[in-house]
Amino acid sequence: MEFKKLSDWGLGLPQSGSLIVAGPCSVESQGQMMRIGNELKDLDVHILRAGIWKPRSRPGSFQGVGLVGLEWLKEASLLTKIPCATEVATPQHVEQALNAGIDILWIGARTTVNPFYVQEIAEALKGIDIPVMVKNPINPDLELWIGSIERLYQVGIRSLMAIHRGFSTFKATTYRNPPMWEIPIELRRRFPTLPVICDPSHIAGNDLLVPEISQKALDLDFNGLMIEVHDVPDKAKSDADQQLTPKQLKSLLSELIYKSSSIKDIDFIIRLDALRSQIDSFDREIINLLAKRMNISKEIGIEKTENDVTFFQMDRWAQLFLDRVKATVEAGLSEQFAKDFIQSIHKESIRQQMEGIKKDTLLTK
Repeated sequence: MEFKKLSDWGLGLPQSGSLIVAGPCSVESQGQMMRIGNELKDLDVHILRAGIWKPRSRPGSFQGVGLVGLEWLKEASLLTKIPCATEVATPQHVEQALNAGIDILWIGARTTVNPFYVQEIAEALKGIDIPVMVKNPINPDLELWIGSIERLYQVGIRSLMAIHRGFSTFKATTYRNPPMWEIPIELRRRFPTLPVICDPSHIAGNDLLVPEISQKALDLDFNGLMIEVHDVPDKAKSDADQQLTPKQLKSLLSELIYKSSSIKDIDFIIRLDALRSQIDSFDREIINLLAKRMNISKEIGIEKTENDVTFFQMDRWAQLFLDRVKATVEAGLSEQFAKDFIQSIHKESIRQQMEGIKKDTLLTK
């Protein structure tokens, strides 16, 4: 799939640098939108965002102002000359947003998780040239995220963008929605022309962590940021804890460090190539060692079969796991990496043992 560059969306977006999408979690009143819009128009903000329909977990909570909010959002957009975006979750939302002249649509995490909903939205957009942003599903499922983008692409939409807003988890973590950076990074590897921005507000869950996550996203060469901004966050009707004031956003934008993804310094290139050469060499060595290890696993599988011993032995695995994780952590690597790495090796080892037995059985027939 080939996607339009941000500079080709026809919305006056930057030729280079980072896209900034900002605005309140929810449209609450006409006055609120005008106040926030007036403060954002003097900042480096390229898209004014605001929710009209809010998919809340509980029915008694604020679920958005509805149709009238589209008028207020568009009015603020026209007066500030900042293109506006809102979330749609149904074909009816799409129709109403288009009729109101909304410039950009986005599909939220709770909608992306359901292929039926996304397909209905895609069909409603068939033949319509409008930019669409797609948030990752609430669960860490890359294929589901890609599937949503593909459904929109298949109906002819080429101005597509992915929004990384983190993933839900049952574990207690520092973040509201842990970023799991490896997932959006893999998305970008598969689709290098797809713009991907980060939503630090939903990852953080509180305003204090937004700067840290924003900088991390830029360091990973994301195309921009979507940040929730409210004129009085403490009184916001939704997601109060994670919204910045316009003043806080101005401070954040001035403090962010924008690093170049291109390299021009010849001396730096030489040093970097030398270090990367070492990494390439170590990677080949690691792969060769793993291959040798797995060959031994095959032999173990054959021995176990000939002696009627099960492939998986809990006592051996439990002790090996503890020992290897401890050794990996002592070597300076993270505990989570150690656990994931050792578990992956063990899973492949079991597969190799079973594969070795299949081949040995065929040879003896």
